[in-house]
Amino acid sequence: LFAEAGVKANVNKRKKQILKIGHGGTLDSAATGVLVVGIGKGTKMLSAILAGSKKYTAIGRLGKATDTLDATGKVTEEKPYDKVTKGDLESVLQKFTGDIMQVPPLYSALKKDGERLSSLMKRGEAVEAKPARPVRVYSLSLQHFQPPLFTLDVECGGGFYVRSLVSDIGKELSTCASVQELTRTKQGPFTLEEHALHEDKWTIDEIARSLEHCMSLLPREPSHKKFKTEDPEETAVSCE
Repeated sequence: LFAEAGVKANVNKRKKQILKIGHGGTLDSAATGVLVVGIGKGTKMLSAILAGSKKYTAIGRLGKATDTLDATGKVTEEKPYDKVTKGDLESVLQKFTGDIMQVPPLYSALKKDGERLSSLMKRGEAVEAKPARPVRVYSLSLQHFQPPLFTLDVECGGGFYVRSLVSDIGKELSTCASVQELTRTKQGPFTLEEHALHEDKWTIDEIARSLEHCMSLLPREPSHKKFKTEDPEETAVSCE
């Protein structure tokens, strides 16, 4: 990255050379999909570029609740789900569309006293749930239903947790539910289908074409100058 940015290596090892790297929003540890990364001054562009909505495909499982609200956690509750129909599920989804209130999961990147709630939970410390907060769901649809599994397509705004959504859907159906699989298919203008480069295409030419395609989404044409370090006298990469 330093070479691509035109930054010369510093012979003075006492001083660090800094190139900022940041991402545009955390993904759950078990999730896959789009995660946009900014480099150098590109980190300052992320909030403007990614101001749009996010899209997810989620596979939920009826009848089981976990402490993390997904398949990575410990089962905390099991309830029957045999009376839940496709019509019931589709009807419930309407309650979670638009501007709604949502309680974030305890296992999350939200912080208490400067530390992530998930880290506190893993250490066994007592953590109080954050109060419900307003979030926006632009669209929510059922793609597949084969009990106990159901697949949702979700388009939402910032601060939204799909794990909380699936858990709340389970409660509305008088059972419980947790996320089995979660994929972010869109973040701002970047989509999994159009902009992700699969491993079988990791060649110099394909990477160059992919970067050129992504550059077209930026508000202005970036140049090497945008990747200059904050302090040219400074030699370790810092992540923010």
